[in-house]
Amino acid sequence: MNTGKMMGAGVLTAVAASLCCITPVLALVAGSGSIASSFSWIEPARPYLIGLTIVVLGFAWYQKLKPQSADDCGCAFDEKPKFLHSKTFLLVVTLFAALMIAFPSYAKAFFPKNKKSSIAIEKSNILTVELNIKGMGCEACEAEVNHEVTKLPGIIQSTVSYKNRNGIVQFDASKTTIKNITDAVNTTGYQVISQSLKN
Repeated sequence: MNTGKMMGAGVLTAVAASLCCITPVLALVAGSGSIASSFSWIEPARPYLIGLTIVVLGFAWYQKLKPQSADDCGCAFDEKPKFLHSKTFLLVVTLFAALMIAFPSYAKAFFPKNKKSSIAIEKSNILTVELNIKGMGCEACEAEVNHEVTKLPGIIQSTVSYKNRNGIVQFDASKTTIKNITDAVNTTGYQVISQSLKN
């Protein structure tokens, strides 16, 4: 496989490794929450895709840095390669791949903070529900769910965790319902599989 194909394969595997975290950001930009979970099935393969990216790009660097072969007269080739086959382009591809692999760690930054105005709330109306959510795989997933939930009226606090596969939402029951909250989560493409009121 030539170096150009190796670079292409490296970029492809790097993007695939973070595709499950890229789609929630694309969903936010496109205004379509339902596509957020489209590639969550890739999450279990993420470590393998990252490993494959490292192997492919490592081999591409090896090909670029190994001593040049000599031609029939014993002279080393010194022809300047095209940009797409140069070390500079390979460096650009490697940096892009690194950014894609690291995407889940900074994906949250793309989601706006929903500001809530302070309203007098009667304590008897405040409820807390824990939702068990299926399909989240990274911080971008939890940020997408949190973003949709906090758009509802009456949400006091929302904490979503992809690691715990849950969301804990404190809300004013006079302004919204558990069904509204569940529906908001489900519009992202992730699925509420159960819910329970907390004391």
